[in-house]
Amino acid sequence: MRVAHTIRALRATEVVASLAKLEGWTLSGDGDSLAIEKMFGFANYYQTIAFVNAVAFIAHAQDHHPELVLQQRQCLVRWRTDDVHGISLVDIESAKRVDALQPEPAPS
Repeated sequence: MRVAHTIRALRATEVVASLAKLEGWTLSGDGDSLAIEKMFGFANYYQTIAFVNAVAFIAHAQDHHPELVLQQRQCLVRWRTDDVHGISLVDIESAKRVDALQPEPAPS
């Protein structure tokens, strides 16, 4: 059972403190388009799509959906909460879940 709670936009200091705990995630945009994002690299297209499917599973379970920008060997994941016009704790938690997928680094 989900616990109902109010989602709010994080203050700037909360966003900065949260980002400091997330490896490789950065801020993008400003104002209503402010988001956190990270580029993930892969060895091939198949691994990229497998990652996208895993992110889709996380998003569905959270009922919170990121923007995904796909390339053959990369996927940019961008989280923001439209309802609060900014970044919420849901975005931070979702980023942590995506990081837990631990994709293999792309070959040099």
